[in-house]
Amino acid sequence: MRVTQGCFSFLPDLSDEQIKLQVGYAMSKGWAVSVEWTDDPHPRNSYWELWGLPLFDVKDPAAVMYELAECRKVNPEGYIKINAFDASIGTESCVMSFIVQRPINEPGFYLERNEVQGRNIQYTISSYAVQARPSGDRY
Repeated sequence: MRVTQGCFSFLPDLSDEQIKLQVGYAMSKGWAVSVEWTDDPHPRNSYWELWGLPLFDVKDPAAVMYELAECRKVNPEGYIKINAFDASIGTESCVMSFIVQRPINEPGFYLERNEVQGRNIQYTISSYAVQARPSGDRY
């Protein structure tokens, strides 16, 4: 199952050259770029681990590509994404986010159904990877 979060998630994986072009676009808009990674891409896990510090005032996409390469070395089988943050007044939010690396095997999620008080049904989405291994050892 392919995790689909962020921009370009329904397209084939971007090449490094395409990633560099997207980072260049973000920088041309004055957005701060950051690299994040996780081994639990659950849809509600919106807080991934920040790799280094956000790259404010960086004008060269090569700096982001260097940080991405370093993150890939440390997390060869994890999920890695790039975020662009617009700090301008009125926006102050993440305006672009896309996955740039994913594990070869993505085990996916399952829907757990439970009956709770009053014959109500409660649904929970759980990750097969989280069930199988502890944090830091999932891929």
